[in-house]
Amino acid sequence: MMGPAHSLSGAAAWLGVGAAAAAAGHPMPWPVLVCGALICAGAALAPDLDHKSATISRAFGPLSRWLCEVVDAISHAVYKATKMRGDSNRNGGHRTLTHTWVWAVLVGAGMSVLAMQGGRWAVLGILFVHMVLAIEGLLWRAARVSSDVLVWLLGAASAWILAGVLDQPGNGASWLFSEPGQQYLWLGLPVVLGALVHDIGDALTVSGCPILWPIPIGRKRWYPVGPPKGMRFKAGSWVELRVLMPVFMVLGGVGGLSALGYI
Repeated sequence: MMGPAHSLSGAAAWLGVGAAAAAAGHPMPWPVLVCGALICAGAALAPDLDHKSATISRAFGPLSRWLCEVVDAISHAVYKATKMRGDSNRNGGHRTLTHTWVWAVLVGAGMSVLAMQGGRWAVLGILFVHMVLAIEGLLWRAARVSSDVLVWLLGAASAWILAGVLDQPGNGASWLFSEPGQQYLWLGLPVVLGALVHDIGDALTVSGCPILWPIPIGRKRWYPVGPPKGMRFKAGSWVELRVLMPVFMVLGGVGGLSALGYI
C-alpha cells in the first residue's frame, strides 16, 4: 500500500486497541489514545525505510536518505545470507528485513528501552520522529506542497505538547506498566503495531510480504505471505483509495469513540 493508507491503517489499529483495552478493564487515558494513534500512524511508514522513494526516506532530508541506503544494504545482505533455494535473487533489500515480525518487535523493544532509560529527551525524540511521519502520512496533501522545515516545526511542537500532557499525573506516562522506572514503557507498543499493520497491508498487495521470516515455508525462507492472488490489488489502486481508506477511517472513528466510552 501507499503511505497515506499505511498511516491511516496504523492510526485505526491503535484506536481499535484502545477500544479493546477499555473492554478488558485497562482503559487508555485520552492522551495515550491520541499519542499512540499518532505514533502508530508514523510507525506504519517506517518499514519502507529500505526504499529510496518512500515517504520516510525523504522525511528528514539527507539524514533519512543516508539511513535508507544503510538499511537497504543491511536488508539485502541479510536476505542473501539467509535465503533458501526457493527464494529468488534480488538486487536490493526492499520488502525484506524491515517487513518482518522480527524487525517490528526489535524496533518496538528498542523504543521502549530508549523511552524508559533515556528520560524526557528520549521521549521527545521518539515523539518528534513519529509526529513528523504521521504528518507526512495523514496530511500528505498539505505536507507535499509544504517545506520540510515547516513539517519538522509542526512535529516538534506536537511532540513538546504531547510530552507535557503525558507527564501530568494520571495522563498516561505509566499506563499499563505502573512499577517504578517503567514510565513510557508502553511507547514501544504502537511502534510494533504500526510496523505489523504495514506488513499486513503490503501482504494484501500483488507482491505479498515476508512477514513470517525467518520461519521457512516450503522451499522459501522469505515466503511472500498474502491472500489468494485473485484477492490481491496493486498499491495505489482504486481498492486501496476508494475502499480500504474509507473503511480505515470508519473503523478508527468507531474504535476511538469506544475507547473513550461514548459507545
